[in-house]
Amino acid sequence: MNEQIDVQIKMLDSTLEPPSYAKEGDAGADLRAAVDLELAPGERALVPTGLAIALPAGYVGLVHPRSGLAAKHGITIVNAPGTVDAGYRGEIKVCLLNTDQKETFRVAKGDRIAQLVIQKYETARFIAVDYLPESARGAAGFGSTGLA
Repeated sequence: MNEQIDVQIKMLDSTLEPPSYAKEGDAGADLRAAVDLELAPGERALVPTGLAIALPAGYVGLVHPRSGLAAKHGITIVNAPGTVDAGYRGEIKVCLLNTDQKETFRVAKGDRIAQLVIQKYETARFIAVDYLPESARGAAGFGSTGLA
């Protein structure tokens, strides 16, 4: 069983459903659109969710695209995953992008538009050095591990 944490939420629009998990064991809680809008082919929009949260210290909210919207309509999130820091108290907004080349996508208020995954994270202490330790990969960059 997964550990549960308490996350305080403030519904900025009381007509919307709060975030929820569609099925037991799901990692992402559904976020809903707080407005009606249309996304023309290639268009992007910052969509409010009517939700603000207070995450505990040491946790981050990651806003992921919904796979069904991506597969069926070409709808994704420009900065996926979006990051909601523990100290942020403003409204969560989702930067949706319509990648379909022909069809306009319509969002109705209350539609599920993204998923919020909450994770623990570590912070790093960055230490400047003159040399990095050797590794098998070394400095080989993009595509250096092959195509398959």
